[in-house]
Amino acid sequence: MLTLDAAAVREATPWNELIEAIAELLAGGTANVPQREIHDIGLPDGGTGSLLVMPAWVDREVLGVKAVTYFPSNAGTDLPTINAGYLLFDGRTGQLCATLDGDELTLRRTAAVSALAADRLARPDASGLLVVGTGKLAPNLALAHAAVRELEVIEVWGRTAGNAAETARRLVGEGLPARPVEALDDAIGRADIVTCATGATSSLVCGELLAPGTHLDLVGSFRADMREADDAAVLAATLFVDTLEGAVLAGDLAQPLVSGVISNSDIAADLASLVTGSHPGRTSDAEITLFKSVGFALSDLAAASLVYRRLS
Repeated sequence: MLTLDAAAVREATPWNELIEAIAELLAGGTANVPQREIHDIGLPDGGTGSLLVMPAWVDREVLGVKAVTYFPSNAGTDLPTINAGYLLFDGRTGQLCATLDGDELTLRRTAAVSALAADRLARPDASGLLVVGTGKLAPNLALAHAAVRELEVIEVWGRTAGNAAETARRLVGEGLPARPVEALDDAIGRADIVTCATGATSSLVCGELLAPGTHLDLVGSFRADMREADDAAVLAATLFVDTLEGAVLAGDLAQPLVSGVISNSDIAADLASLVTGSHPGRTSDAEITLFKSVGFALSDLAAASLVYRRLS
């Protein structure tokens, strides 16, 4: 059995190979992916955290499960708010093949899914990226998007200017044209692609600021009380999701669904439909597209399988 740390997972998941692995498993249609479980966890500060359990398998080939904890009370400390572990099993014998660092696996596959969706939904000439958020996922999102298109500028916004500057410096060190910004609204208006990875519970992206042709990528929210974009953004855009079952539980869609602003029929397609070509994705240069991602177990399985194939 292999025990693979964050560095091993990162090394074995080059962006283009990871994106291709996720697309191939989505297109294959052979995987079993039960809806993930989310359980509330009481925290010492009186708040509420989450435990997520995410299994997926392909019969007689491979199976895996990820367990994730979300402890928002860790924000502002040296401890991460999200922690995860992944178990990969042989689908023929049931034997445990590998344990993987789930945090790094989640960062890599989440960013790869966003880049895969943007490859189908952003304008072909999109060259300006805005990253909203400065957590561990932020630089991964920028790097993944840069793997599928040539970016002329990457702007980074965070609630703390110093964190935005540090994230931009890290991206510059990776050879990307990044810079921090302080005025979020202005940056939204000039971006071709806006990718958000925050724990916000009130909207950061106002739909009236989105220019025609913008692609909006919402990654951060996964609970009904979390939200990164307002109703105007949802109404202005053609809506796409990673998976319908999971995405409608997150606040960016759950709240406007409950209030009647949109209905399930307003969601144009999921990622599998985009990958297989059963939905064409973007239909015009002026169209605003929105991709809501909450994470899905099939992408974890694709990433873990890729790591195991490369390192076993």
